[in-house]
Amino acid sequence: MKKFLLLHVLIVFSFPLFAQEEEILTFQKAVEIGLENNLDVKIATNQVLLTENDRKLGTSLLMPTIDLNNTRGYRREDTEQAFVSDPENPRIIPGAQTRTNNYSLVAIYGFSADAVVALQRLGKLTEVSELEAKVVIENTVAAIATAYYRLVLEQQRYDVLNNTLELSDERLEIAKAQYEFGRASKRDFLAAQVDYNADLTALVTQEQVIQNSRVNLNELLALGLDDNFAVRDTIIIEENLSMEELRENAYSQNKMFLVTQRMENVAYLQLKQLRAQRLPTITLNGSYNDNTLNSDAGFLLSNQQQGINLGATISLNLFSGLSLNRQIQGAKIQINNQRHLMEQYENQMQADLQRTYNTYQNSKRLLEIERKNYEVAVENADIALDRFRLGIANYLEFRDAQVNRLQAESRLIESLYTIKENEIELMRISGKIYFPQDI
Repeated sequence: MKKFLLLHVLIVFSFPLFAQEEEILTFQKAVEIGLENNLDVKIATNQVLLTENDRKLGTSLLMPTIDLNNTRGYRREDTEQAFVSDPENPRIIPGAQTRTNNYSLVAIYGFSADAVVALQRLGKLTEVSELEAKVVIENTVAAIATAYYRLVLEQQRYDVLNNTLELSDERLEIAKAQYEFGRASKRDFLAAQVDYNADLTALVTQEQVIQNSRVNLNELLALGLDDNFAVRDTIIIEENLSMEELRENAYSQNKMFLVTQRMENVAYLQLKQLRAQRLPTITLNGSYNDNTLNSDAGFLLSNQQQGINLGATISLNLFSGLSLNRQIQGAKIQINNQRHLMEQYENQMQADLQRTYNTYQNSKRLLEIERKNYEVAVENADIALDRFRLGIANYLEFRDAQVNRLQAESRLIESLYTIKENEIELMRISGKIYFPQDI
C-alpha cells in the first residue's frame, strides 16, 4: 500500500446534496486512483524506464565485441599448368575444383576513459529522470488535492445557499400570511417572492458549479466525466506548520531543486568526458582461426591452418581541428549556466515558500475573525427573523441580516479553503506532499 503524507485541518459542515447510497470518495482514495490512472504520471513513469534502459545500454561501452564467422568458397575451372622442370609438357586439368572453409572467432575490447565517464553521466541522468517523475507525481497530487477540496468548498457553498433559501421560504410564508390577514402590504409579499427567486437562482447556479468541479476532479483521476461520488464534507487544516522546518525540508526534499543540483553534476561530467578524450585509447583484439584448403590443381593440394592471433593497439588523438577545444569551452559555459540556474531556482523556491507562508499565516488570522463575525451574523439573523415573525421588523431589516449571514458564512468557508490551498502549496514546495518509494 502506498504511503501518503497528508495535509490536515478541522471544520465540519453538513451537505445533503448527494444520496446516501453513493460511494464516499476520501482524499486518500482520490490520490490512489489518480496515481494509478493519471496519464501524466504514467508517462513520467515510462520515461524513468526509458532512461534506466539507456543507462543499462550504456554499459555496452565497457563490454567487448565477439564475432563468430564462417566463410566457405567453391571454385571450378579448367586449369593448364606449366612447370619449370618440364615446360614442354604442361599439365592440363579440366574442371579442377577448389574448396575453402574458414572458421574464425574474433574478440575486440576497446577501453577509453571517456566511456567510463559517459557511463557515470548516464547514471546521473537516470537520477534526474526519477526526480522529474516525482515532480510530476507531486504536482498531480497537489492538483488532485486542490480539485478535491474545491469540490468540498462548492458543496459547502451549496449548503449555505440552501439554508438561505429555507430562510427565504420561511420569510415568504410569513409575508404571505401577513398579506392575507391584512397586516402587511402586497409590496412586502412580492419583495419576499423576488428575494426567494433570487436565492433559488443562486442555488441552481451553484449546482452547475459543483458539476463542473466534479468534472475537473474526474479529469485528474482519469475517470468517466459523468462518474458520480460523494466527497467528505470536512476540510482539515494543519495547525502547526513551521517555516524553519518547511525551509529545511525544501533544501533536502524539493525535487526540482534536487534536479538542478543533479544537472550541474551532469554538466561537470560532460566536461570530464570531453577532457578524457585527450587520453590514449587501448584496444585489445584476439582471434581463433581454422582455415582449410582443398584443391585439385596448384602447388598445394591440401592445406589446413589452426591458431590464435593476439594484438593490442594504443591510439592517441594528436589534432582534431580544435573541435574538442570548442566542445570543452562550451561544456565550461554550460557548467556556469547550470550553477546560475540552481541559484535562480533556489531564490525562487525561497521566495515562493515565504510568500505562501505569509499568505497562510494571514489567512489563519482572517479565519479567526471570520468565525467570530459568523457567530455574530447568525445571532443577528435569528433576532431579525424573530422580530419579523412578530411584525416589529420590516422585510428590509430581515433581508439585510439574512444577506449578512450568507456573506459571513461564505467568507468563513472561503477562508478555510484558502488556508488549505496554501497548505497544499507549502507541502509541495517543501517536498513533503507525497511520492511513491518505488520510483
